[in-house]
Amino acid sequence: MNVLKYGMEGYDVRLLQYALNRTGADAGNVDGIFGRRTAKALMQFQRDQGLAADGIAGKLTWAALYPYIAGYRLHRIGPGDTFFQLAQEQGVSVAAIQTANPGYEPEALPIGETLVIPLNMPVVTAEVPYSSLLTGLLLKGLAMRYPFLRVYEIGRSVIGQRMMAVAMGSGTKQVGYNAAHHANEWITVPVLLRFLEEYAAAYAAGGSVGGVSARALFETATLHMVPLVNPDGVDLVTGALSPLDSFYTQAMALAAHYPNIPFPDGWKSNISGVDLNLQYPAGWEVARRIKFSQGYTRPGPRDYVGSEPLITPENRAMVKWTREQDFALTVSYHTQGRTIYWQYQNQAPAEARTIGEALSRSSGYTLASTPFNSAHAGYKDWFIQTWRRPGYTIEAGQGVNPLPLSQFEEIYRANLPILVRGMALSP
Repeated sequence: MNVLKYGMEGYDVRLLQYALNRTGADAGNVDGIFGRRTAKALMQFQRDQGLAADGIAGKLTWAALYPYIAGYRLHRIGPGDTFFQLAQEQGVSVAAIQTANPGYEPEALPIGETLVIPLNMPVVTAEVPYSSLLTGLLLKGLAMRYPFLRVYEIGRSVIGQRMMAVAMGSGTKQVGYNAAHHANEWITVPVLLRFLEEYAAAYAAGGSVGGVSARALFETATLHMVPLVNPDGVDLVTGALSPLDSFYTQAMALAAHYPNIPFPDGWKSNISGVDLNLQYPAGWEVARRIKFSQGYTRPGPRDYVGSEPLITPENRAMVKWTREQDFALTVSYHTQGRTIYWQYQNQAPAEARTIGEALSRSSGYTLASTPFNSAHAGYKDWFIQTWRRPGYTIEAGQGVNPLPLSQFEEIYRANLPILVRGMALSP
């Protein structure tokens, strides 16, 4: 994290304000402006932590704030420590500590070893725009609190950022969810992460998620997620990529060829100007003809199909991941329209419509056939064509992308039944 001082602005300031607010300090609105209120909150936090109260967020301050972003802290076991005593001191439940630290005897902890202590707050947030950094921190936090989660890398982006996946479950059916192929549709990232956290918490407690037994889901299906397919593009849209970065400058130059598309809010592509959901080998030539006729003939903010299928590292990583997991069903999250798409050129297995109708009824979203001009070279299209298994694209929310975080709770409520039933109903 960068060193931050009074008067600075940007995405890192948003994270600072968010983390300070989570500590109980009052940094005000998470607006990315390091003003007097943020400085006052920071200095109070530094004093509380025994740090120099200089109002500068440097290495030590960020280290002290880390638990409030990732949702856990580490504790070195000392004489007399027990789960009950630590739970009382830290203000969390014994069950939460037991879940994060399987294999330990609660009343006979080995001195000198390290425990994970969950904080008494959720990990996943809807208070700050998402980025590759925040997504990675939250995935780590979830994995530390719920060690039955398996976080793994599937590839690297154009810039070299890690594309992360997470798996949960022991069932033989493999189910794949993904989000944010399109950069300005980043609000779908916390939709998947919130579900993962609620599902993991329900499983650990022996409870239910979305009205379905978490243990039954766990034992029936193994869920794999790539919550952020397009890390570079999302960082561009949300401001996590600095305007001084050469990749930002490159993207801005590409966007200049499409002056009617707002920059960076209108950016859907990866950082090289290729639309990741027009890169799969399923009617790619048709997609190229359609998009070229619409004027998208060169790299830019959206709808450029690339010079050939699978030229981007992000798409190649998604194809490799999908082949390795052999999914029975996939769901891809986009925005907006409150619609569920379920076919590719009238191709779909017999059960796909029945499952789609169940998803539609439970969410209130409309089940529809994809319009012809948008019906080629997407992830869903390629999955259905290749495996002849159910694949769905969910267009969540309503409005103009990027949708505001104020829509998040409504979007999540509508999509929780889809996320649960996608596993429960997969063939």
